[in-house]
Amino acid sequence: MAPDPKQPPFKTVGKSPRKVDGMAKVTGATKFADDLSMPRMLHCKLHRSHVAHAKILAIDTSEAEAMPGVVAVITGKTMPIPFGILPVSQDEHALCVDLVRFVGDPVAAVAAVDEETAFEAALKIKVTYEPRKPIFSAEAALENPEPRLHEYGDEGNVHKKISMEFGDVEQGFAEADEVFEDTFFFEGNTHLPMEQHATLAWRDPDGKLTVWSSTQTPHYLHRAMSKVLEMPPSRVRIVACPNGGGFGGKSDPFNHEIVVGKLAMLTNRPVKIALTREEVFYCHRGRHPVLMHFKTGVKKDGSITSMACKTLLDGGAYGSYGVASTYYTGALQTVTYKVPHYRFDGVRCFTNKPPCGPKRGHGTPQPRFGLEVQLDKIADRLGLDPAEMRLRTLQPANSVTANYLKIGSMGLGECIRKVVEASGWKDKRGKLPRGRGVGLACSSYISGAGLPIYWNALPHSGVQLKIDRGGGVTVFCGETEIGQGSDTVLALCVAEVLGLDLLDLRVVVADTDLTPVDLGSYSSRVTMMMGNAAVQAAERARELIAKAVSEKTKVPVAQLEFAAGRVFDVSDPTGKTSMSFAEAAVIAEAKWGTLGTVGSYTPPPSPGRYRGAGVGPSPAYSYSAAVVEVEASEDTGMVQVKKVWVAHDIGRALHKAMTIGQVEGGVYMGLGEALMEEMTYRGNRFGVHKFPSMLEYKSLTTMEMPEVETFLVEDPDPNGPFGAKEVGQGPLLPMMPAVANAVYDALGVRVDEIPVSPEKVLRALAAKDRRYGPKGFPVIPMPPVTKVLTPAQGGTGRATEHETQAGGVRS
Repeated sequence: MAPDPKQPPFKTVGKSPRKVDGMAKVTGATKFADDLSMPRMLHCKLHRSHVAHAKILAIDTSEAEAMPGVVAVITGKTMPIPFGILPVSQDEHALCVDLVRFVGDPVAAVAAVDEETAFEAALKIKVTYEPRKPIFSAEAALENPEPRLHEYGDEGNVHKKISMEFGDVEQGFAEADEVFEDTFFFEGNTHLPMEQHATLAWRDPDGKLTVWSSTQTPHYLHRAMSKVLEMPPSRVRIVACPNGGGFGGKSDPFNHEIVVGKLAMLTNRPVKIALTREEVFYCHRGRHPVLMHFKTGVKKDGSITSMACKTLLDGGAYGSYGVASTYYTGALQTVTYKVPHYRFDGVRCFTNKPPCGPKRGHGTPQPRFGLEVQLDKIADRLGLDPAEMRLRTLQPANSVTANYLKIGSMGLGECIRKVVEASGWKDKRGKLPRGRGVGLACSSYISGAGLPIYWNALPHSGVQLKIDRGGGVTVFCGETEIGQGSDTVLALCVAEVLGLDLLDLRVVVADTDLTPVDLGSYSSRVTMMMGNAAVQAAERARELIAKAVSEKTKVPVAQLEFAAGRVFDVSDPTGKTSMSFAEAAVIAEAKWGTLGTVGSYTPPPSPGRYRGAGVGPSPAYSYSAAVVEVEASEDTGMVQVKKVWVAHDIGRALHKAMTIGQVEGGVYMGLGEALMEEMTYRGNRFGVHKFPSMLEYKSLTTMEMPEVETFLVEDPDPNGPFGAKEVGQGPLLPMMPAVANAVYDALGVRVDEIPVSPEKVLRALAAKDRRYGPKGFPVIPMPPVTKVLTPAQGGTGRATEHETQAGGVRS
């Protein structure tokens, strides 16, 4: 409702107000002021925990409330409803209610007239804690089931356990000529987008809440805001602003987004928060630290007979996407090479560190590192060329893997051949001077997930078109631009079908009030899903216009072409029946009325029907191969990447310049992870982040970035719009193993950990076995395995009956 000008210049909730320096103050959890004479925007700051694990005994906000310029102070009691991105992990609160679980967990929030006042007031909030034993590693979580970080999860501080077997791995190992076992570790790292998180919220006079935020998932933020703030979804509007980088780090709903929404409701003023770089490190949701064990059986020619993969994930303090992340560490090993028998055991633990989640490649770079390095070791032991060995073992196109992932187009073989030839691989591997070496690795990634986060039968993406009489087309879609070029792709798809110039289109995106739902910019899904929806909407518009023009001109619909802003008879392009698109739109509107069409996209069903089959399926898989040349010093352990050759199976490039930019951006990020990036913590009881700034958290600069030679392999996929597949995430994956393999070629040492830092290289050089890496994998009791017969065994994609009963798994 609109404010009543006859009322005093403040409102209250809770106790009676008291005036402090002209503002209304209330000593309670829900105090606020509505000063109609000061409608200016307020600024929010959060008071964050300085301890890693503790019970909240008391929160004293009196000093903060008394500060001039402070308008509101709130605590967790104002928002007791939990939220989370996954329906199975609703374990976060906008502000901590009873426990803090990591250094940086938000406890209270302040809204003030400027950012400096809000910051100072937040510092004056005093919290009394009762310390609890902190847990700082996945191994410690296994050893210490108490105190529990959460009252849900599989057991103790174990969030999730997964055990699945496809075929008979022991039979496969028995058929092998040799069996290899290796343990690897991939340290966690963070997204490091240029733009920090920022959110602005405002409740309009009608009581509707509008939130502008740097989010990748406006649809899921809309869900969380509506739930926690107890508002009907129709009265909450989320506008996702163009992001200055996301990489997965802005795909959760976050505390600060909900907090400013609440403060805007309480104060009836716009409220803004902009996180500092240090706070972005606390939000995190980056790459999980993962310990891995691979056991692979092979024939003498390198063909795989069986594979077993174990992963142990350090999930941090909250669930985030963690259940999906755990499944992803085991899902995609089968889509590159033929694996007839496959077993996966995955465990995710809660620890008192910032929560991990999805970073570019979500859950797949870690096991891809382990697999590709182990394949390099296998080729070396068997005396085989690693490239030739991979080419002989590729998973075929148009096939179904052992774990029921359906492969469409598959251009990995051509990717390998491109980089091998361009790099001079055969003349360099094992033949360069000591200290110089080359390494090869391959990868694959999904073009969007086959199922939504909340399982339902609704479309994953929708597009609406409005065609006006002047020949312009407005395209509405909920997709979110995070720098990957999705706005351009949206316009390109419509323009291609309707034969228009891009300047004739206007896109309206990422607004839950104005645009149809798109689930978000994650899992490399946007081009595939938004693109197909856009093509469908444009084809429907074209059909309406073509029918109207055909009726007017007597030219058969099949002979009408849309191109260069015109509609014409293909047999007489410049004849009397030729007309501009605007003229055609007028004819169509006269026949049909106001012109508008819709399109939507839902992925095809997956053949897998076992529990866990929801993670891994995709309409299409992209493929990448890379050769990296390095220079490594025996004296300092320093590794410099001199050049990268990378080939990516894009299906079809809709915009080649943007596609190459995405490939090379993935190369850049992958090299940073390979060489230097890591989320590490100080070795004390507080769990303080060691490098929460861009000054000390190392990433590549232009000085370290090598020359990159990029090849696009175009093998159109029938499921993609115009044959396109993903490009935003896949090219990152081969970088880390390629660097590690190149270091082996250069110095003869194995670094089985990421990052491959100088100290690790030196320790490997000094070790008797010429290796640096984890010594073993802990013995972890696992639940009964879900056993599934493979397609080659005549399986149906469902778990077998006896194992279903033993494991309590739904078939």
